[in-house]
Amino acid sequence: MGAQDDVPAEVRSALDGEDAASDADEDVGEDVPDEPLSAAEGADPAFESLLVFLRERRGFDFTGYKRPSLVRRVRRRMAEVGITSTADYQDFLEVHPEEFTPLFNTVLINVTSFFRDRPAWEHLRERLLPPLVAAAGPTIRVWSAGSASGQEAYSLAILLAEALGTEQFRQRVKIYATDVDEEALAQARTAVFTERELTGLTAAQVEEYFQPEGSRFAFRKDLRRSVIFGRNDLVQDAPISHVDLLLCRNTLMYFNAETQSRILGRLHFALNPGGLLFLGKAEMLLSHGQLFAPVDLSRRFFRKRDAQPAIERRTVPTLPRVGLGVGEGELSRLRREAMLAAPTAQLALDADGRLAMVNRQAERVLGVDGRDVGRPIQDLEVSYRPVELRTALTEARANRSPVQIRAVERRRPGQEPDVFDVQVIPLHREDGTFLGTTVTFEDVTQYSRLRQELEYANRQLETAYEELQSTNEELETTNEELQSTVEELETTNEELQSTNEELETMNEELQSMNDELHSTNEELRSTTDEVAALNRFMSGVLGSFRVGVVVVDPELRVLAWNEAAEDLWGIRSEEACGQLLLGLDIGLPVVELQPLLRRQVVGDGEPHETVELDAVNRRGRQVRVRVIVSAFRHVPGERGGAVVLMDPIDA
Repeated sequence: MGAQDDVPAEVRSALDGEDAASDADEDVGEDVPDEPLSAAEGADPAFESLLVFLRERRGFDFTGYKRPSLVRRVRRRMAEVGITSTADYQDFLEVHPEEFTPLFNTVLINVTSFFRDRPAWEHLRERLLPPLVAAAGPTIRVWSAGSASGQEAYSLAILLAEALGTEQFRQRVKIYATDVDEEALAQARTAVFTERELTGLTAAQVEEYFQPEGSRFAFRKDLRRSVIFGRNDLVQDAPISHVDLLLCRNTLMYFNAETQSRILGRLHFALNPGGLLFLGKAEMLLSHGQLFAPVDLSRRFFRKRDAQPAIERRTVPTLPRVGLGVGEGELSRLRREAMLAAPTAQLALDADGRLAMVNRQAERVLGVDGRDVGRPIQDLEVSYRPVELRTALTEARANRSPVQIRAVERRRPGQEPDVFDVQVIPLHREDGTFLGTTVTFEDVTQYSRLRQELEYANRQLETAYEELQSTNEELETTNEELQSTVEELETTNEELQSTNEELETMNEELQSMNDELHSTNEELRSTTDEVAALNRFMSGVLGSFRVGVVVVDPELRVLAWNEAAEDLWGIRSEEACGQLLLGLDIGLPVVELQPLLRRQVVGDGEPHETVELDAVNRRGRQVRVRVIVSAFRHVPGERGGAVVLMDPIDA
């Protein structure tokens, strides 16, 4: 489950949509308590078996999620496919693997927006971000865990670009956005949003950071390169390390206490000393004071404490060492300093592929520093940029011989590309066992440019000679070509005269067609006015009812939803229309209306059926509602829908 707000490949707020149903009314920050399950439901072995099945078959581990909200979401999907038994639904999944996608979309609901809970973002911008940027190293690493469809990650990019300037942003910032939902990550990677999805941004931010693409808006490509999306499960996967700022908003509240504690230990490990953690409104961390100290409790900002749980502490692997005498120790330090001071960028990896040493030139050229020592090479950007090193490392170790990669270009914004010859050399002990690998990046930019200039000069010389030779031939044929051109022009003139006559005929035809189009346009305008008047009349009729009115089609999808229904249940007409009535999350138990609706749709039963139900209105108050279901026939003799009248009779 991921943060319902945003986050780099993390856990998306799986149970966001329903448990934080107040999201639709901007009350997302309050943790809506789950309804308690009975003892039998809480220990349902069939449901637990389903969770184990999902984990083993598709790798989604929901066993650490709070049961009440998780059960509700799974049962909602079961109702949509017409299955009541959990065991039967598991059998259905085995036979219909395509059902996994709608199930995960039901459980992992994305509720996110740009700069959600803006006062907290403004506090981050004005008070917390300047000292964090000043204290950060040459690279600022940010992790958005549970990023959903990416709005939170791009909000971070906008915030940091405004604080640093776009040039500094491109050079220094790396934003890792994670989630467990591949479909949401695929949408986030496109970086394209509708006008409605840009609601949280100012007009100036939209103009500065987005480019129109038809009816949608795309995030700036030069800044998009600094935002890296990937799949990451907070419950199972290793955290991203060396992070200066970590956002995990309204995600923890969906996990049970044990899983929360395990996740917080990983988040603590991910942060640099003094790193900043930004949570959602529903998360307090009052019971984890040994890991995080509150910076601003009301806005949910916390700072990493020095203490780190042993379960998440990792040691940096070191190369084997032998006992040294005093003289040998001095010699070892001399060798180390010689490597560090070498003019060629050089990395040293141990036998497990972890970074063991990096010299100063590599720190300057490749952006790798001492904080990366001990990390697997595949986790570092240098493993694939400016060249794919992982394949070369494997080949060098397998063949026990050096691997050379020539003319590798490293491009930086606003600068000429640097060119390197990369050499990967395997290292072995005296007994022949593998010790590690050294990777050198020799700067051959100057030689590459000289070679390119020489090749360019040779090509120009050859071209000039060929041009001189061909000029004489061209001069000889020019007269013949000119003679032929005169003849062609005479022929063309005759063709143009014929074409002109055809155009005059076509012009008359177009004039006649234009008159017909004017007539058709007037008829369409008259029809449009009639339709608009009819729509206003119907809107006025529906709006005049004091009771909630809902019209559904034969498939029970909402066709009309009047203002009284909006006021009663808190769902706007544009949100309800087109949705299944039985799937709407309102305070009325709409499932109990299904038999009445079905009878009215097929015309089997009384013309009007009435039932009284207990419900909860949008203000959270208990009400008794009289529901009248009637058949709706908009085309005589054909199967129609139904009209539902909802009249609260007491409070």
